[in-house]
Parts: sequence; C-alpha cells; structure tokens
Amino acid sequence: MQWEDRDANLLHLSSLLDSADPDSGTVVLPEMFTTGFTMNPGPLAEGMDGPTVSWMKKRSSEGGYALCGSVIIVEDGLFFNRMIFVTPSGEVTSYDKRHLHTMSGEHTVYSRGNKRVITGYRNFRFNMQVCYDLRFPVWSRNLGDTDVIIYSANWPSVRNSVWKALLVARAIENQCYVIGVNRVGENPDGTAYTGDSAIIGPRGELLASLESGGEGVASAVLSMESLEKYRTDMPIWKDADPFEIL
Repeated sequence: MQWEDRDANLLHLSSLLDSADPDSGTVVLPEMFTTGFTMNPGPLAEGMDGPTVSWMKKRSSEGGYALCGSVIIVEDGLFFNRMIFVTPSGEVTSYDKRHLHTMSGEHTVYSRGNKRVITGYRNFRFNMQVCYDLRFPVWSRNLGDTDVIIYSANWPSVRNSVWKALLVARAIENQCYVIGVNRVGENPDGTAYTGDSAIIGPRGELLASLESGGEGVASAVLSMESLEKYRTDMPIWKDADPFEIL
C-alpha cells in the first residue's frame, strides 16, 4: 500500500482484482484501502459520489462480484472511517466504524458510527465491521441475523496474535463465517502490518489464509446449507444471554 496515495493504490488493487474469479461472490479489501490508516483525513476524504466509490461500482459491475472495504468519507463536515459494500447492480450499503482507536487518536479526527449494519447478498447476511470493532464481542454479536462477519483492518503486526485469536473467537461464538482482511506493509512512522488475512468457518476452522507478510488473494467457498445444518445440529444460540446495546 502506498501511503496516502489513492490513485496508486487503486491502480495496484485493480491489478489484483484482474486475477479474481468472475464468480468470486464477495471481495473484501482492507481498512482505508486507498490511504492507509491515517489521521490526516482533510485532504484525502471523499464524498459518496467521489472517485473511490465510483471505482468500486465499476469494478463490481465489471467483475460480477460484491466489493467492500473501508474508505475515508466526509459528510456534513464530519469525517468517517466508513465501510462500503457495493453489489454488481450498483446497490451501496455503508457502515461507519463504531469503535474508534483512542490510542492512535482516531476519535479526535473521525466521527463515531452508531448503527449496526447488516446487508444481504447471494443469500448470505453480512455483518459489516471495521478493525478495532473486532475486540468488542457484544457489537459483533449474531442476533439471528448474521451469516458472515466482515472485518476490514489495519491491524499492526505487534498484535497479530490477538488478530488471529479474535477472528476465530468471533466465528465460534456467533456460529457464522468470519472474513478478516488486513493490510501489509509499513507506515512512515514505522508501524508494520503483516496481513494474516483469513476466512474462518463457524467451528473456528481455517478455510483460507494468506502467508504472514504476504500480499495476494485468498478465497474459500461458503456454504449456507452447511452453515444451517451446523446450527441445527448444534443450536448453541438457543442458550445465549439476551442483551441490549444502548
């Protein structure tokens, strides 16, 4: 990833997407995939009608797959770390990151989301989440409306063991698939990212992954039939505790 260089990053991502299977279903990109995890949104933010969303719509339409990832969006003078989910028909669903990373100062420049967002595509219901959200299981909780949780991330390599453990935990406790897509490379301040992107099954099994530190495309076939059978055979959800998010 090129630091704060949208055009270079979109060009590079286009070259990776060129190798994607036309029937890929859903393609997930990292958090802030056009810029890296920057606290400098002013000159980099776009509107929902800007070049990045337009690029996503074009690639999704041409590729025949849904495309999602997080982008810096400006709206009513406020900046959001927003996950955008685009389908080949041009339908756009968005989710604003709820848990802003206070240790890096994210909360001082970005506005916090307050809505849980589930979107449907190809018979799957996708729970949209961004990076730090992964640490908060109540927000990720399957309320009987989730088949896949997507985490777009810039998760530093110094905490990659936590990243891998929590992806598995979220899949097991929610009896759903989890897709975690993390960036690789290094920021100007020296923060390094090793990726460790993975697709996890509802039993916590690893279905696909990328080699640590490596860039590329990983894929897996997700089965609603298999998921529903597992939930029927192991109806753990029936014993879950109720809760309310305020």
